[in-house]
Amino acid sequence: MSWFTWLFTMWPPSAPSLLLVGLVGRQLGLRVGLQVVQTVTCSQWGTPSDQGLFQDGDVVIGGLFSLHYNPPAIDHDYTELPHYESCTGLENLPLQYIYAMMFALEEINHSTTLLPGVKLGYHIRDSCALHPWAMQAALSMVGGDSTSCYSAAPPDYSTGYRGEIRQRKGGQSVPLIIGGASSIAAKILCRILGPLSVPLVSYTSSCPCLSDRRQFPNFFRTIPSDIYQARAIAQIAIQFNWTWIGAVVANNDYGHVAVKVFQEETRGKGVCLAFVETLQRQNIVNDARRSALTIQASTARVILIFSWYTDVRELFLQLAKINVTDRQFLASEAWSTSGNLLQNLVTSKVASGVLGVAIRSSPIPGFESYLRSLHPSNHPDDGFLREFWEKEFGCTPGATPLSSYASSSPVRANRLLQKVSLPPCNGTESLRGVQNLFTDTSQLRVTYNVYLAVYAAAHALHSLLSCPDKESPPGNNSSTCSFPKHIKHIELLQHLNDLNFTTPQGERLYFEGADIPAKYDLVNWQSTPEGPLKLVLVGRVDGFDLRLNETAIQWSTGSNQVPMSVCSESCPPGTRKAERKGEPLCCFDCIPCADGEISNKTGSLHCELCPSEFWSNDEQTACVPRQLDFLSFNETLGITLTTVAVSGAAVTTVVFVVFLCYRQTPMVRANNSELSFLLLLSLKLCFLCSLVFIGRPAVWSCRFQQAAFGISFVLCVSCLQVKTIVVLAAFRSARPGAEALMKWFGPRQQRGSVCLFTCIQVIICIIWLSLSPPVPQADLDIPGLKVTLKCAMPSVVGFSLVLGYIGLLACTCLLLAFLARKLPDNFNEAKLITFSMLIFCAVWVAFVPAYISSPGKYTVAVEIFAILASSYGLLFCIFAPKCFIILLRPEKNTKKYLMSR
Repeated sequence: MSWFTWLFTMWPPSAPSLLLVGLVGRQLGLRVGLQVVQTVTCSQWGTPSDQGLFQDGDVVIGGLFSLHYNPPAIDHDYTELPHYESCTGLENLPLQYIYAMMFALEEINHSTTLLPGVKLGYHIRDSCALHPWAMQAALSMVGGDSTSCYSAAPPDYSTGYRGEIRQRKGGQSVPLIIGGASSIAAKILCRILGPLSVPLVSYTSSCPCLSDRRQFPNFFRTIPSDIYQARAIAQIAIQFNWTWIGAVVANNDYGHVAVKVFQEETRGKGVCLAFVETLQRQNIVNDARRSALTIQASTARVILIFSWYTDVRELFLQLAKINVTDRQFLASEAWSTSGNLLQNLVTSKVASGVLGVAIRSSPIPGFESYLRSLHPSNHPDDGFLREFWEKEFGCTPGATPLSSYASSSPVRANRLLQKVSLPPCNGTESLRGVQNLFTDTSQLRVTYNVYLAVYAAAHALHSLLSCPDKESPPGNNSSTCSFPKHIKHIELLQHLNDLNFTTPQGERLYFEGADIPAKYDLVNWQSTPEGPLKLVLVGRVDGFDLRLNETAIQWSTGSNQVPMSVCSESCPPGTRKAERKGEPLCCFDCIPCADGEISNKTGSLHCELCPSEFWSNDEQTACVPRQLDFLSFNETLGITLTTVAVSGAAVTTVVFVVFLCYRQTPMVRANNSELSFLLLLSLKLCFLCSLVFIGRPAVWSCRFQQAAFGISFVLCVSCLQVKTIVVLAAFRSARPGAEALMKWFGPRQQRGSVCLFTCIQVIICIIWLSLSPPVPQADLDIPGLKVTLKCAMPSVVGFSLVLGYIGLLACTCLLLAFLARKLPDNFNEAKLITFSMLIFCAVWVAFVPAYISSPGKYTVAVEIFAILASSYGLLFCIFAPKCFIILLRPEKNTKKYLMSR
């Protein structure tokens, strides 16, 4: 027998019934064919009294709950129509939900402001967590119940069914249903009730798919969408810098959507999933064992679990077996408040420190007293309360005659008779001292959602039924309001969409499409001396606002220290992340920043380049001002060069004094003593000008040093060139007919020549220093903490002309001296000039590449060295032999010796 045939056999074929059956078939893609005989007898599978609670009212609100978890055995007695078989395994918490609905309805019925003059009733059914039963119950509530129908003629569906319909208690149709204990059940019910525009207000269906108003326009819920709890958990992971997280999720939309949202929220925030394991309820033991081994092998210390509490219980048992007790678990609302897990001593070591998102809790004043005052004697028709009483106290509250089972099938009657009879209750039993999930009102979560759903329905009805003239007949078009007996589903649906009211707890409630504003509690499982874990509220979530009291959290380690869960330790300041090829972004290496670059925060992706005036410190964590570096008098190199320069000047002075004292001797007078003294003066200036290059560069020193250097050396080389010319002229004048040659190279001409050659250099220096003088400037192009302060030359043309002119004079002097090197005199000064100019030219030819390639302050040192080397070369090559003869060989200091061949 197909479920659709079964559904039709249990449904009385009234006109509304046939319409609903046709809608169901159309929604499920079935081709429905009805054959009705002339005399039709139809009966319902079970009776309303067996299946639920009923209370008449002007408006009856439907309630659909999953109170039992054990479905019945199927009765295959085909001799008669199938009958309803009761489920077993009554659960305490869902039982609390139906009494929250009844309590809220009683509050509303006693209210003078909400629906005054309108009494609300209820029609509550148990779906036993079976989707076909949920459909049957929903259609029964919407279409109204009837026990039998008779017809003496074939029905005419074009004009409506003409059979007699006998309604009984509970037969009034409901305009709205509070139910849908799961997202799957809610989707099925919405698709069936959607064509009739019957609103469904769910208290636990949290699938984000139900927010689609195009598919589910009649759906509302008082629990937030799962998107928001996944976002909240993502915010927690980001807040505690957990970048390496494992995930264990249910192998359905609940788990897969949660992982997807979590990854979207953490994208770009440095959070990675180390693994994603799935749990299938049909294979839960193997899946839980596999997931436990993955958790054990992974380096992730924080594990996110989106699954039902029964799956989590099996996972924790598997983890306890392999002694994995150091993981920090993040819980979804499906198991974060599970009393079964909290009280389980076997898994307490594994579950200690759980941090989870829970459905927000809120007190309901007077509800606990209401629950504890319940008694079967006050609710004789309440089969659910009777069943709870029997389970709780082990006695039967009043006798149940066998005749009450007469309407049951024989199979069911036999099963009931086989049950062991419980002793009758003595009447003293009371819920006042009972402590269980049913009587616990300390944290009302789903119960509060049911309470809100009832108030949402009542306010929508209040808005729909409110009108200025309630006495107008139903058909009066002038009336703009509805009446309790003529409520249209589509109108009630519109009023639910526009709902905005304040609850008795002072909370604003409104629907944004199908959803209410997201609110959650953040809970923590903390150890107790007694053994079981306790649930502690540590924060709240309101929309995207997360408020968490970190100091109140007890972590899995048993302390207040936040656990670490990273694939790679965060890169400290001074380093940057470098991705590992083929691994997630959260797994990386830390590479030190290069010189001149810094990273001043933990986990930097890139190193930042310091400005040109700054450089990185030794740790590469900050840019510090670059230290000015120059050749100073205090450092070793500066002291050495200064000593050499001063020594050279001192030696030149000594030679000058020696020549002055022996100025009348032939050795001094041999080659124009005046030029010799001028040469010694210029050499002394050359030694002293090198001192201007040492010390902190300033505007005056930058301009003076190059000019002093250029003029001093031109003066020196000019003297040597004139001396060489004089030697050549003297030799030529000794030939017959060349006596007049020396008149062109007399003392005045010699002085004039030196002055002319020197003035040309002076003019070059004046033009250069006027147009583009050297200025003190830090050489920022050279890397390093120390930056060289040097005399920068905006234009190298001037400096090139200075050096070029010196080189021109030196080359000319070298050429002339080379030509005069073999003159017949015993003491030929041309030889000395030749050697001195060779040294001079060699030094300055080597100077150019060394100067260009030397870094920083060593550029200045190279130039000073060239000045000193060339100066010493001239001093010793020209004057050392003369001083040797003057001081140590005075017998050779005669005209005869000098003129001998």
